[in-house]
Amino acid sequence: MAAYVSNIVVDVGANFDQSFNLETNANAPLNLTGYTGAAKLKKSAATSKTAADFVVSFPDPLQGQLKISLGSTITAGLKPGRYVYDVLLTDSSSMKQRVVEGSAIVTAGITT
Repeated sequence: MAAYVSNIVVDVGANFDQSFNLETNANAPLNLTGYTGAAKLKKSAATSKTAADFVVSFPDPLQGQLKISLGSTITAGLKPGRYVYDVLLTDSSSMKQRVVEGSAIVTAGITT
């Protein structure tokens, strides 16, 4: 399965959640039971410094539902601008696969 490309917008100082419904190559829900996930936000793919680590959860693993989140205290520490992110899943046999990737625009807020 190739990585799904999805661009996101993260507001500084606000909670962020984004859900994805992953499918197999046969367009059936990907059963995510037993998977673990990791997701990072960086200024660029070549940058080694991580701007934020997303919380990865599986609200409905049988239906292929994956969610990434950042709390408002984490987003408050981000500088506005363009970033990149990806989501890497590991199955029960330790096989790793990048399933989502894209650009992230971090926007400054006016109201705090």
